[in-house]
Amino acid sequence: MGIAERKIRHKENVKSNILEVAWKIVKEEGWQALSMRKIADAIEYSAPVIYGHFENKEAILYDLSIEAFGQLQKLLEIAAKKHAEPQAQLKAYADTYWNFAFKNKEYYQLMYGLGIPCCGAGKMKPEVNTFRDFVAEAIEKIMLQKDSDTSELCFKTYAFWSVLHGLISIMLMRDSDIDTTFNKKVMNDSVTSFIKNL
Repeated sequence: MGIAERKIRHKENVKSNILEVAWKIVKEEGWQALSMRKIADAIEYSAPVIYGHFENKEAILYDLSIEAFGQLQKLLEIAAKKHAEPQAQLKAYADTYWNFAFKNKEYYQLMYGLGIPCCGAGKMKPEVNTFRDFVAEAIEKIMLQKDSDTSELCFKTYAFWSVLHGLISIMLMRDSDIDTTFNKKVMNDSVTSFIKNL
């Protein structure tokens, strides 16, 4: 391996280490505790080294959110392969999204700016549309099976997503006074009704 390759690998390793340490801080102390100085202290580098890889804390949050969307996409791909019928796929996508949100609370908060400033201001993350794309494909197939008018596909897709995201957001922001089984039942009933009415 040449000098140039070693430098590139070292730079990638440092960047990866910064993201790992940032995530560890978030998991242990919450989003509010994350700072460039705290990351630098944790990995025993100077702050300029951190700034050499990331312009600011928001750039770190942006990269972490992209990683989170990638994890969600992999789970949705697994769910898609388990079911042939679009109705079953749509239900599986809802369950996958729901479970991801509660198993990865900090990631979900970051991905959708819940209780923290949304990262990547001014940048559109194509990854944000991952869930939407899976859902839209299943909904379109169901609508075609029923000979429904597909001109409202976009509306139906966002309505479906809104119900899930709304329930999850309520749970994440007020989890101490809401029964988790109640909200999961609301979600299941909403998805069943939604599929029936397509």
